[in-house]
Amino acid sequence: MDLINVAVVDDSALVRQVISELLDNKYGIRVGFKAPNPIIAERYMDKEWPDVIILDIEMPEKDGLTFLKEIMEKRPTPVIICSGVTEKNARVTIEALSSGAFSIITKPKVGMKDFFLESEQLLADEVRAAYNSNRAILKKKTPAVEPVSRLIEKRYTADVVLSAPVKKVDVSGLDRIVVIGASSGGTQAIETVLSELPENCPGIAIVQHMPEKFTKAFADRLNSICNIEVKEAEQDDQIIEGRAIIAMGGKHMSLKKSGNSYRVSILDGPLVSRHRPSVDVLFRSAAKYGGSNILGIILTGMGDDGAAGLLEMKQAGCYTVAQDKESSLVYGMPRVAFERGAALNVVSLGVVPDTIMKFVYAGDEGF
Repeated sequence: MDLINVAVVDDSALVRQVISELLDNKYGIRVGFKAPNPIIAERYMDKEWPDVIILDIEMPEKDGLTFLKEIMEKRPTPVIICSGVTEKNARVTIEALSSGAFSIITKPKVGMKDFFLESEQLLADEVRAAYNSNRAILKKKTPAVEPVSRLIEKRYTADVVLSAPVKKVDVSGLDRIVVIGASSGGTQAIETVLSELPENCPGIAIVQHMPEKFTKAFADRLNSICNIEVKEAEQDDQIIEGRAIIAMGGKHMSLKKSGNSYRVSILDGPLVSRHRPSVDVLFRSAAKYGGSNILGIILTGMGDDGAAGLLEMKQAGCYTVAQDKESSLVYGMPRVAFERGAALNVVSLGVVPDTIMKFVYAGDEGF
């Protein structure tokens, strides 16, 4: 089998060296070239085009965002953005994702070598996911967010945050709402869905795997282009008609009943299914406090976060939907949900907005 040819473009010599040491000739990957800026990278790429590019945002002579846009115009290629966690970088990185970048690796200001060493396996998984992504979707500039976080020895389930549902609840009189979970490819998938919804759509709670600070930039961008209100979650935010709430990076988000409506709770806790926020946590809370009044949707993403929670939702009487393979950039999370029997229906991404509105207005029989 041919090795995945990876290019590293970063003005930090340390980043270039460490990533090369971690990946070169391991995990089915080889580092083809390392460049301190896009100008030098272009010279290498004239001779050999890489399969995957790991790209810094802030560099001299030509910035990473400009270079990314040129790549997507010339020859769409999976690009993993390597970005520091600052508010400025978050805004620029969200623009990069909207311009076709595959995902984000967040890097700290200090302790960078230790960070990459601890994240070696996840970094390799990220490269392989980018290489195996749906290129037809990538060419349509459908980006993803799958942050590489610190490696942990034990994999936790939603049990560490919320107890499992034990009985079906009475949902008469409660608002109908929607919960959505996504990962790789999710930023553009969520944008596609929310931008098509009218102002009278049901309230929506969303978990998108994304680092701290990036979720606010993501929500702010969506709020500027959608007909509905989109905001980063705050404690006790009410899920109401015409509003979508994005879980805060670095925190779990769950639902709680409040009269005839729902509010969100922001929770600490360990990574669940290797993520915080975790889709499983949101979906479990929907299973505990809802039933036929909640629609659960699992979109494109790497891994299996959300599959267990979606099955719990189905067992609690909720309506459950998974995105199909053809429209998913990474058919991981929806595939696992489907294989576990968690999804009552499988739909293309373009059908999701209509599915949401039909759920609200057609009633149980029509849906």
